[in-house]
Amino acid sequence: MNILKQSIFTLAALSLALSACSGQQNAYNAQRGGVSNGAGLTKSDVGTGLGAVAGGVAGAQFGKGNGRLVATALGALVGASVGNSIGASLDRADMTYYNQAQQKALETAQPGQSLPWNNPQNGHSGSFIPAAPYQNDAGQYCREYNEKVNIGGEIQSAYGRACRQPDGSWQIVSQ
Repeated sequence: MNILKQSIFTLAALSLALSACSGQQNAYNAQRGGVSNGAGLTKSDVGTGLGAVAGGVAGAQFGKGNGRLVATALGALVGASVGNSIGASLDRADMTYYNQAQQKALETAQPGQSLPWNNPQNGHSGSFIPAAPYQNDAGQYCREYNEKVNIGGEIQSAYGRACRQPDGSWQIVSQ
C-alpha cells in the first residue's frame, strides 16, 4: 500500500475512533450537566474542532504532493488533541466570557479590531479579531475571524466563520 493510501486509511480509522469517543464524551457530559454551546457541542468538541482546523492549516504549509497530505493529516490530528485538551479546561465562566466577547466582536468590532475577554477568577483569556462582514449566497451576513485563547500560559490560535441568524445572534458555521 503506498503512503497516500496508508495516510487516508489511518486518518479514516482515527476519525472513526475520535467520533466514537466524542459520542461517549457527549453522553458523559449530558449526564453530569456538562457545558455545551447550545448546539449539542461540549467545550471539548469546540476545542477539538478549532485545533483540528488550525493544525491542518499549519500542516498544509509543509511538504509537496503526498507529503503535504500527510503533514496536513498529522497537523489536524495533533491540533485536535491539543484543542480538545484546552477546550476541556475552559469552565462555565470562561465560556460565558468567551461567548459574550465573540458575539460583541462579530456584531460591533471594526475589521481587524481585537476584542479581548478575560476571566478574572482564573486568568484564562482570549481575543477575537473579525474581518469585514459580507453577504453569503443565501443572503446572510457573515464574518470570518481569528481568535486566540490563553489557558495557563498556552496560547492557541484558530480561524473561523460565523453568520448572523434571524434572531440577530451569530453562529459559527466553520472552524
